[in-house]
Amino acid sequence: MINVQNLMKKYDDKTVLSDVTFEVKTQEIFALLGPSGAGKTTIINILTRQLDPDGGKAEVGATPRELGLMLDQGGLYQNLNCTDNLNLYARIYNLPLSQVQETLKSVGLEDSSKKRVAQLSRGMMQRLALARAILYKPKLLILDEPTSALDPGTARGICKLLQTLREQGTTIFLTTHNMDEALNLCDRVALLNDGKIVTQDTPLALCEKHNALKTVPDLEAVFLELTGVEL
Repeated sequence: MINVQNLMKKYDDKTVLSDVTFEVKTQEIFALLGPSGAGKTTIINILTRQLDPDGGKAEVGATPRELGLMLDQGGLYQNLNCTDNLNLYARIYNLPLSQVQETLKSVGLEDSSKKRVAQLSRGMMQRLALARAILYKPKLLILDEPTSALDPGTARGICKLLQTLREQGTTIFLTTHNMDEALNLCDRVALLNDGKIVTQDTPLALCEKHNALKTVPDLEAVFLELTGVEL
């Protein structure tokens, strides 16, 4: 679904991506893990054609209409309520308006459907942005730190929703610096630091390889061992 080969990106004299290579298989959940500034968002911007790479290639096996994006809370209409925000997109994609309420319920916003976006907390805006991204059941879903502003209970609910979407056929590519989330949610992960892929595999295989199992798998210990960076 996603094929990235030898990707490079520079800003002036600063190299922000160096020889990045990975693949995302159809109907899997794949995560890029790394601290702020590692290059995760730059990769997403290249995949979504907001940036051109300076070398290598990045191929996406989904058309714009088959692609769901959650990059931030941008694009939400502050003076419209949750329902009306999604109704706009439902009309664009010729979806039944009943699907809007189903989607709001799936992200836990059914009781806030008549609230204006300007009245929502940051976490609620995050959930509304996710609802917009999944409204038309995309073939590929690209998420930039989807649970970063959410409380633990809501984050767990979102992770369950993403697993359900994967079971229904959606491929999910996400970035995160939450190692527990990556461990429990993802089929495979790539550790990114300072613009380079350090290693990639299933979360459990990485923990086994680097003796980070102990009583429970510990991806954070793997990252620290390989990069010297604490998350």
